[in-house]
Amino acid sequence: MKPHELQSAIRRDGLARLYLVVGEEAYLRDRAVMTIRSAATASLNASKGKGPAGAATDDTEQFFNYDVLYGDETDALEVLTIVQEMSFFVARRLVILTWADKLPTREGEALIPYFKNPTDTTTLVLVASKLDGRLKWVQQLKKLASVVDCAPLYENQRLGWVKQQASHAGVTLEDNALHMLKESAAEGLYITSTELEKLSAYLPAGVVGTVQDIEAIRGMEPGASVFDLSDAMGAGDRGKALQIVAKNLELGEAPLRILGAVIWQVRRIWKAKDLLRQGVAQSQVARQVGIPPFRTADFIRQVQQWTEPQLSFAWDLFCLADSALKGSASASPKRVLDALVISLSKTERRAGKAQALSASHNRQDSSSPARSLKCSI
Repeated sequence: MKPHELQSAIRRDGLARLYLVVGEEAYLRDRAVMTIRSAATASLNASKGKGPAGAATDDTEQFFNYDVLYGDETDALEVLTIVQEMSFFVARRLVILTWADKLPTREGEALIPYFKNPTDTTTLVLVASKLDGRLKWVQQLKKLASVVDCAPLYENQRLGWVKQQASHAGVTLEDNALHMLKESAAEGLYITSTELEKLSAYLPAGVVGTVQDIEAIRGMEPGASVFDLSDAMGAGDRGKALQIVAKNLELGEAPLRILGAVIWQVRRIWKAKDLLRQGVAQSQVARQVGIPPFRTADFIRQVQQWTEPQLSFAWDLFCLADSALKGSASASPKRVLDALVISLSKTERRAGKAQALSASHNRQDSSSPARSLKCSI
């Protein structure tokens, strides 16, 4: 089932004895666990004669009926001991095994008999971003548990999700702002959820939120996004590109995250250039690579600025930068990123101009020469 289906399933069938909450979207995983825990609390309240709107269960009762274990810190014996304990105060206890993907294979296999016959008085919830489907214990778990699929949203689902969350937050947004948040949702729903919470507090009642409002609550000056950075590099404006990198580093953005965002944007540019060469209409190109309508014209202009040699050259530079930021050069991320944007600027796009970045890389991490670099970007 999907996370939004979980609550109705619990209302219909009650809490299951065994759940698997799995998927790479952390926001959806956490919401699913919260739904299960809220249902367990409601059950506890009901057993104490408290209605849904009654007084909350006291902390002592919560403590004795709720346990959290971690896959890299526990073993099957501890898990089995806890789930088979007699629960205090009520007929059911809740046990969360998070980071289940870090549970050693031997320990997972030792839990298979429990998966087949879970304790009536316990709800065990295993939580993981990914699980190896080749493992026997994972196969049995998926077969026997109520599985909540928390995979990232598809591109065509994000805008609807943003609209729904904005409504829940009491925020009204113009179309351009909605599409801007849809873009951030591709990087993780927690980012967008947090931005909507900030907008709810930031916007006066009845005011429609704009792109400028989103930039304001993000704490960044307009013109400091990866879109602006790739635009500056494509246009050969090294000064502006360096300024954008500096802004983001000052705001605490992780260097590898900046690099990843640049790679993501350049991939979109390269794909768009290929589609345009095939004769695909500009509006369709923008839609296929995930560019919102209000940015289509600027994006197509940006695509036309970047040349094929520049894009091919970019991949070598990305590999060098990735290696440098993960090696000893991680102590000087600004130097690495500055060298990258200088080398990618239009006036410095020839392969022979890679010296700025490669020299910086070699000075900082001589143990990883560029020729032997294995890049998985």
